[in-house]
Amino acid sequence: MFHYLHLRSRLLQTLILALIGLTFYAYYRTTMYDVHQFSLPRNISHQEGLHAQPNLSVDVRLTAAASKNSSSDSSVVVLSPYAAHNVSNPAILITTLSTSSSAQSSSASFSASTSVNNSKQAGEKLASLRTARAGNATARLVRNDSARAIYEPGHTVSIPERCPHHGRDMDLVVIVMSAPTHLEARTAIRQTWGHFGQRRDMSVLFMLGTTLDPRIEAVLRKEQNMYNDVIRGRFVDTYSNLTLKTISTLEWVDSHCSEVRYLLKADDDMFINVPRLLAFVNKHAKDRNVIFGRLARKWKPIRNRKSKYYVSQAQFQQSVFPDFTTGPAYLLSNDTVRRLYNAALDQTYLKLEDVFTTGIVAHRLGIKRSHANEFLNKRIQYTACNIQRGISIHMVKYSEQFDLWKKLLDGKSKCK
Repeated sequence: MFHYLHLRSRLLQTLILALIGLTFYAYYRTTMYDVHQFSLPRNISHQEGLHAQPNLSVDVRLTAAASKNSSSDSSVVVLSPYAAHNVSNPAILITTLSTSSSAQSSSASFSASTSVNNSKQAGEKLASLRTARAGNATARLVRNDSARAIYEPGHTVSIPERCPHHGRDMDLVVIVMSAPTHLEARTAIRQTWGHFGQRRDMSVLFMLGTTLDPRIEAVLRKEQNMYNDVIRGRFVDTYSNLTLKTISTLEWVDSHCSEVRYLLKADDDMFINVPRLLAFVNKHAKDRNVIFGRLARKWKPIRNRKSKYYVSQAQFQQSVFPDFTTGPAYLLSNDTVRRLYNAALDQTYLKLEDVFTTGIVAHRLGIKRSHANEFLNKRIQYTACNIQRGISIHMVKYSEQFDLWKKLLDGKSKCK
């Protein structure tokens, strides 16, 4: 009988020692796994866990990463910046560092040894250390969802001569957001309201990105040689990159035209009543820290993943956007340009450029967004008086620019 009890005691002791050994072996394996994962290079696509996605647009890649980051506490999403001028592979590299399997194996090993008080206490200390270490690593990585992670500074074509003396003697620079294939729209603007760009107190320029089509690039080079009014940023020119286009515009003004009184950002389907715009600028010559335009109030993010305007909780958490000026045209005082540019780079990227720039970033900086009735930013009835009363009219086809231009210059109409 005593021999049987002695043998049973020996087996129990052996089992306890085996459980303790298993616990420290599991901790060693999982700790070394975590250290290896967090030390992976972030910009090398052939490393394990890194997946290049060259066919996905910026918003798709950012949204996917942000969704993963918000839906699981056990994953860390890393977005690595890419050089936008290297258009052969404009991919953002996305990697997920998963800690769930190691956490599960660790918790399993610790639960197996709960019968031993010393092992349990040691396990709790080790688990808390691992959690703290993983939390610190997460905090260092998540800010790669910012615009800075995907924005490539500088311009391949900068034409600083179009803003002499950094705009010291200029009241206004108009920069039109245009697509590489919209040559007809740019030509129509040059031959109508863009004609005012020949004045010494203002400039009318176009902002474009890069393309993957050598034929389009050849046409753009001929256009640039002829007109010398196109700025080229270091981003792939797509709808999803409109925010990058706006950031590039802010960078260009800050670098080459920082002393101009006002910047008008406009789209290439806009008709601009330049005489009325210049009168507006002169009226508000002393105003500072302000963005003028058509104010959008209390707009809510669209949470439907199928929508073109989808915004995830990770990109913007609040239920209502800050008030913003709508994107077709808005006017910025020159003191806001540098601040908007710098702050935009550190903000979570959002492809809705007007919400991002004049809403989220401007609100963060305390910049006033002021509603101006003259900014119509919509399609209206093309009567001479309507054209002459407004500053900006939206959804204008390039063939319609000439009709609106004629009605703007019509001296016969008597408008109340």
